[in-house]
Amino acid sequence: MENMVNYKSLFGGVYKGKKVLVTGHSGFKGSWLVLWLQKMGADVYGFSLSPEFENAHVNLLNLSINEHIGDIRNFEVLKKYIKEIQPELVFHLAAQALVRESYVHVVDTFSTNVMGTLHLLEACRQVSSVKGIINVTSDKCYENKEWIWGYRENDPMGGYDPYSASKGCAELVTSSYRNSFFKNSEYKKKHEVLLASARAGNVIGGGDWAHDRLIPDMVKGVMQNEQVKIRNPKATRPWQHVLEPLSGYLTLGWRLLLEDDSFAEGWNLGPESKSNLSVEDLIFLCKKEWNSINVQYNENLADHHEANLLMLDCSKANKIMKWYPVWEIKKTINKTVGWYKDYYLKGKINTEEDLQDYITDAHKNNIIWT
Repeated sequence: MENMVNYKSLFGGVYKGKKVLVTGHSGFKGSWLVLWLQKMGADVYGFSLSPEFENAHVNLLNLSINEHIGDIRNFEVLKKYIKEIQPELVFHLAAQALVRESYVHVVDTFSTNVMGTLHLLEACRQVSSVKGIINVTSDKCYENKEWIWGYRENDPMGGYDPYSASKGCAELVTSSYRNSFFKNSEYKKKHEVLLASARAGNVIGGGDWAHDRLIPDMVKGVMQNEQVKIRNPKATRPWQHVLEPLSGYLTLGWRLLLEDDSFAEGWNLGPESKSNLSVEDLIFLCKKEWNSINVQYNENLADHHEANLLMLDCSKANKIMKWYPVWEIKKTINKTVGWYKDYYLKGKINTEEDLQDYITDAHKNNIIWT
């Protein structure tokens, strides 16, 4: 299978030999991104906290990169590392990423997601090698009105819970830096940096061990022979495989490295509307893949506010970036649950195989980056 995928030619071959920094590289999304970048021949660097779990995805992949284990809230340490490595492109993924966790650790959530973003942007402003920055935020950055239609990039930022508010704030910080220091109209005249942000949906896929995440909790429940309590079965989310937003981030990086300032904006990267499923419907599909999954619906556990209805309008990314999702929801569930099933029952890591399958399917669909 690997011989069929020409990694070096993806995204116009732009990543080969490029120095790329990934913050949060030890996390779920970051580890998948590092693997993909390395396969394309990029010179990858990482800045992150230590992996939280012994079986963290980044450890399972045995990725060998130049990394600094540190906290993005420490500005001097972050700035020193960026000056030392002189990256050309930065993907900023380091974050506190859980809604319910944000109610418990409020200050940590805001300091990581807001001040961490500020530190990253300010450090990059002081390093002349940096040509492009992609700040990864969340679909929860929008002021949620429980609409039945998707949010667009020009809808107001907001956030009811601390996590969502911190992501809205991170977008405002990004917009402020773009207006104040990295203005598109002054590109190549007063500065050399293009700054984009990306707002993805509910990301699922193999290698996520975070507590309080639906599929990881269900598969861990199988192995511990426990029934998992589900607190919000009617909540609807834009579910997507981790490789979908990553292909969007990489498409953005490609355009920024080609010095196209029209891409230095905010972008929604979500699934097609039929992948917007309720938690209940998602669980139904997961049980078809692994019938040992055992859940109990208990809405009394919903002790904190969480949005019920959340969808993204991705027509801007579809039309302008020519970015489209590759896998529909059933394939997404098949790949995600299959990853955990093979890991637990066979000790097999399907990450590289899933990446190859994804690229092969994207090629069949004539997706632009292939």
